[in-house]
Amino acid sequence: MTVSNEELANDQVGEKGYWRWSKQDFFPEESFKSWGSYRSALRQTCFRLKDRIRSRSDDVTEVGELRKRSENDMKRCLNWWDLTWFGFGSVIGAGIFVLTGQEAHKHAGPAIVLSYVASGVSAMLSVFCYTEFAVEIPVAGGSFAYLRIELGDFAAFITAGNILLESIVGTAAVARAWTSYFTNLLNRPSNSLRIHTSLQDGYNLLDPIAVAVLAIAATIAMISTRHASSINWIASAINTVVILFVIIAGFIHADTSNLTPFMPFGAKGVFQAAAIVYFAYGGFDNIATMAEETKNPSKDIPIGLLGSMSIIMVIYCLMALALSMLQKYTEIDENAAYSVAFQSVGMKWAKYLVALGALKGMTTVLLVGALGQARYTTHIARAHMIPPWFALVHPKTGTPINATLLITISSALIAFFSSLDVLASLLSVSTLFIFMMMAVALLVRRYYVRDKTPQQNLLKLVAFLLIIVASSMGTSAYWGLNPNGWIGYCVTIPLWFLGTLGIYKFLPQQRTPKVWGVPLVPWLPSLSIATNLFLMGSLGYEAFVRFGICTVVMLLYYLLIGLHATYDMAHQPQQPEAKLQQADVEDDGKSKTPEGNVSFP
Repeated sequence: MTVSNEELANDQVGEKGYWRWSKQDFFPEESFKSWGSYRSALRQTCFRLKDRIRSRSDDVTEVGELRKRSENDMKRCLNWWDLTWFGFGSVIGAGIFVLTGQEAHKHAGPAIVLSYVASGVSAMLSVFCYTEFAVEIPVAGGSFAYLRIELGDFAAFITAGNILLESIVGTAAVARAWTSYFTNLLNRPSNSLRIHTSLQDGYNLLDPIAVAVLAIAATIAMISTRHASSINWIASAINTVVILFVIIAGFIHADTSNLTPFMPFGAKGVFQAAAIVYFAYGGFDNIATMAEETKNPSKDIPIGLLGSMSIIMVIYCLMALALSMLQKYTEIDENAAYSVAFQSVGMKWAKYLVALGALKGMTTVLLVGALGQARYTTHIARAHMIPPWFALVHPKTGTPINATLLITISSALIAFFSSLDVLASLLSVSTLFIFMMMAVALLVRRYYVRDKTPQQNLLKLVAFLLIIVASSMGTSAYWGLNPNGWIGYCVTIPLWFLGTLGIYKFLPQQRTPKVWGVPLVPWLPSLSIATNLFLMGSLGYEAFVRFGICTVVMLLYYLLIGLHATYDMAHQPQQPEAKLQQADVEDDGKSKTPEGNVSFP
């Protein structure tokens, strides 16, 4: 029966064709059939919002039912080698070249290496959480799918929508930076390759090169994931050679006297810098979205994610140490740290090699970003939080072309017009926020299973999680208000410890990972919550304003459109064939309740 159903589905897709534009393809839900239906849905907003806050998806729905809404499967063509190089390609961009000098000069001094250690440890804790989820739930949605299962539609959409908007703006920023580095490589004046207009300041430098680079990266991503992987690892290998040169040449010309004083700005400066250089580690979450195209997720994902991030952490620390020994921190150039540092030791030509390495890094960041963000968008569309037209996978390429176009066109419009003086900042509270939410979701997954966990244990879990989050926020706030004090830590840190200990002592784990799991649960996920919230507190108020604006925009969209679309899909009558197929793929211990009726008691 399964084969005949698949053949029938393929025939129907062939009849429809991939490129179609009817209202049914964008808004097929009952709430959008007419203006009357939509007004009726809006009147039920409060009831529907309560339903979606309480409702939870499950592993079977995300891995099985939602994937069918793309009409064609993505091609399983990736292995651990591809994922490892995707890790290098998505993480190592211009950030390491720009942020290291900036933060060593302003905040950390030679102790910038400790900033990279601190932020790297925090990033690795998040990588552990992502890896367990990606192995257990190998779908394209990444953190959106994981949060939807453990915390529900509402939490998943706000967090995932925020980071998706962040990705669009971030991609535009990288594309604009690509033009700047290309200009520097050609030894031309700043902005000489941009078109000068009479538009408002900040939008008057049009950047067609940024648009072209985005278009090229997106085209490669749309043609073939396999080809994109090959191009990525070749470009990343070249970039790695440049990085090795920077490290080796830096140590050869090192002057250890430049390491004194080691912490000129104290511990506060180290952690301020850690909050900023943390974003040089950003991008690894794109790897989790590739799980659906991985041949053997249980083996390939842990090797690819953990392996690449471990090596990257070591590389970043060595690069930071090399820069600190090349030049006194007070003399480090904030804008072109490595180029000026090499020039100071008689290697003026090295600036071109550094610019080339940064260009290569940004190119792979754009390429892997086009892949990962499109898959993120695809799964959001599968859940009907955005029009399902964006969920379609092309039958020949096996790639989500529509979703790729959405991200690319949005990023290109921003990159073409905006100078991104504020928006281009790599600082983003939303990234840390979603990583914190992932750690919370992992604890919920381990200690709560629907229809199995007693009500009193659920209440204990919620109470302990609130203690962990509140104490972590208190530590972060106290650090910001009184970085030289210690009395507040005597309250907040023991509370964090007691909250984590409470989970460890009084709550039995309800679920054991089948293949690979985060070690030392609940301690490592709880530490991830604490470190991410601590780094959030080290950011400036502008980051929180931006986060608030993004969240409000996403909330308005959700209340007007996403809420009603997902409610209709969750409560539509299930077809007999779908019930049979769901029964076929359900694993032992998985809930057999349809998504719309799954809720916390």
